[in-house]
Amino acid sequence: MDSVLLHCCCAPCSLSCIDPLRNEGIEPVAFWYNPNIHPWKEYQARRDCLLEYAPTIGMEIRVLEDYGLREFVRHVADDIDRRCTYCYEHRLEGTARYAAEHGFPAFTTTLLASIYQQHDLIAAAGARFAEQYGVQFLYRDFRPNFRAGNQLAREKGFYMQKYCGCIFSEADRYQKQIDRDLAKYTE
Repeated sequence: MDSVLLHCCCAPCSLSCIDPLRNEGIEPVAFWYNPNIHPWKEYQARRDCLLEYAPTIGMEIRVLEDYGLREFVRHVADDIDRRCTYCYEHRLEGTARYAAEHGFPAFTTTLLASIYQQHDLIAAAGARFAEQYGVQFLYRDFRPNFRAGNQLAREKGFYMQKYCGCIFSEADRYQKQIDRDLAKYTE
């Protein structure tokens, strides 16, 4: 395998994946497809950071532009607590489809680098869509590289997000503050 389509959720997480793949002789082609990331300014900041970084290391990048706020909310609104399953599946299906349509033999994802994501759900979705679209899902557990990748991202001055990506994960991040304000301003 010469190359792999690397679904990238952000530039910081990509740092946990790029060198390990290159050390195996596999050249990652970055793929931006994240219709789960909201609001627009967050989506834009993550995308643009990746777009600025990729050329500095000679990495090709492909963009499937889709700010999918309405579609994402429509699919998860009835079961917000299980939104991650839809999120993983939607992005990995899009990545597998793109890989198949554009001649990539395999795909993987930077989601496999995060210690905060549900690794087993990501791996299962990747395997399922690989089979469906006739491409290989290159499974790698990139989590051991997570802390070093984040440290390198800070050193490089990358935009560092404060939550997973969807508007509901942003609310989860601020829940303690929301609860404090509710108690403070409610009688």
